[in-house]
Amino acid sequence: MTLSPTRTPAAGLRRLTATLYGYAFLDDLILLYPVYALLFRDTGLSLWQISSLFALWSVTGIVLEVPSGAWADAVSRRLLLWLGPVLTAAGFALWVLVPSYAAFALGFVLWGTGGALGSGALQALVHEELDRLGAAGRYARVMGRARAAGLLAVMASMALAGPVFAWGGYPAVGAASVLACLLAAATATRFPEHREPAADGAGWSATLRAGLAEARADRSVRGALLLVPAVGAVWGALDEYTPLLVRETGVSDRAVPLLLLLIWAGATVGGLLAGAGERLGRRGLAGLLAGAALVLAAGAVSGTPAGLVLVAVAFGGFQLATVLADARLQRRIEGTARATLTSVAELGTEATTVAVYGVYAVAGTAVGHGTAFAWCATPYLVTAVLLAGGRRRAVRQAARNESPPQPSRTQ
Repeated sequence: MTLSPTRTPAAGLRRLTATLYGYAFLDDLILLYPVYALLFRDTGLSLWQISSLFALWSVTGIVLEVPSGAWADAVSRRLLLWLGPVLTAAGFALWVLVPSYAAFALGFVLWGTGGALGSGALQALVHEELDRLGAAGRYARVMGRARAAGLLAVMASMALAGPVFAWGGYPAVGAASVLACLLAAATATRFPEHREPAADGAGWSATLRAGLAEARADRSVRGALLLVPAVGAVWGALDEYTPLLVRETGVSDRAVPLLLLLIWAGATVGGLLAGAGERLGRRGLAGLLAGAALVLAAGAVSGTPAGLVLVAVAFGGFQLATVLADARLQRRIEGTARATLTSVAELGTEATTVAVYGVYAVAGTAVGHGTAFAWCATPYLVTAVLLAGGRRRAVRQAARNESPPQPSRTQ
């Protein structure tokens, strides 16, 4: 497709990235994040009921992840990107208007649905628009900055939630969260999209079959699909337990948010380094994962606030590796089912994350949070070894392919 003479590639790139960064920031500027567990408690919910809500949230995302990705390949991806925040806004509004277990449950279903609609669709739209502009090589850098924008929004939410809550209670933080979602939806309508949806109405089932067929046919695609959850799931689950890890170092509860901001800052820096990280090959990515795993283990078992600096460095490494794994997958997808395959990878991440929650519950209870964090670094060492081993196999295979054929012997 050719570009309009009135729009240069540079102008198109600026519009795409500005919209993406604004969308990523607003999508995570949710002031309910730090206080929604308190809302549930203050409404009278038991710990079992709160846990069941988290489970419902996870199950909603798992069930809808792949079908929503296939739908994004069959229709407009921009449509799904603005529809998702609208559903999330409706869920948050229910929470503060009619706080009850039923409203919280429906809100989590709406939130999980909104998240599933955007997952896969966003990566596919950004990659294909960059490719159209001749800038597909910038994908990791652009998505790394988008992730950093989202993390900055989370930190801003943590800083703003206290004052806003003190001023207006749960209705105020709820209204601010709904407003952020609606602004994210409005921003999504500005995404450029030059891809035509499926004209024959084949629907999401046809695109789902096409995506799975590409994964079955291409070994490199399968490997990239597996790498995404291998990199992103464990540290994504550990993030939920970082407040407990911080408290275990002996600091006061007042200091916990400040040290959490330190860890989030480390992850933000990791996203910003994605542009430089694009130069890392398979061996470099393996080294990054191994180094981050060792640093995480050292920082976690130290049991001191100073050790949390190492945890922040490790989270930065894992964030960088997560962006690079996504970029690796996008480079290997060649068919039309890009959002579908991205959603398959995200499904693997979500399912693995749920499994990590279960493992951590047992390990954290038995040995404490520092040791549990250190144990959870082990899968990254295994992934690093497998990546390095895959590199050696690829080199040997290339050497065999390039060697001249040996003359056959005749009797």
